[in-house]
Amino acid sequence: MAADISSTSVPGTLSLRERKKLRTRAALVDTALALFTERGFDGVTLDELCEAVEVSKRTFFRNFASKEQVASAPLEALWNGLRDDVEHLAFGHVPVLEVLQEALLVALARMDDGGAWVTHVRRSRELAERTPSIAAYGLQYCDDTSAAIEEALQRRLGLDPADPRPRLALDLVVASFHAALRAWTAKPGAPTHAGLAAELRSVFAALPGALTFSMA
Repeated sequence: MAADISSTSVPGTLSLRERKKLRTRAALVDTALALFTERGFDGVTLDELCEAVEVSKRTFFRNFASKEQVASAPLEALWNGLRDDVEHLAFGHVPVLEVLQEALLVALARMDDGGAWVTHVRRSRELAERTPSIAAYGLQYCDDTSAAIEEALQRRLGLDPADPRPRLALDLVVASFHAALRAWTAKPGAPTHAGLAAELRSVFAALPGALTFSMA
């Protein structure tokens, strides 16, 4: 049975100021990842990044708290989308795990921008693998965001905060995405959004067997 993830919210039209902020944010992410990849994370100062994008440091800090955050922005956009979507998911009688799986696929579909996002994800992941401060930032972000989603699930489902089921379901979805991401980045050739979505669906399909398989 397909999960119904319809939202009760209707997105409004972005104002000129909001569109300008999004363009500035996108320019910061694109330029930062290009410079960090070319010169190394520690080889690019915040002043140099701001100069390359032609914005002030004040503008940078309106968008990001640190260089680590701008380097992690591609996947943050995905998980922030899922976090926001949880507030509007229709659960019905569908298992929560299935609802979360479908919600992540929908959030991932929104990231399909013609190729820039997948390139940014690949660069961000490579940077995190060789830069301890980015990896540490990512772990803290994951923990904070998972806690926020868990709280929203408990509240929306009317569950006791001590009920472990929402977090277990969420952790399975998060682990599935990371497994798909590893498989996707390990493949040769140019990364594609469709390829990542296919890997994620494949991992989701393998979950039931992963919970029951043995050496027998």
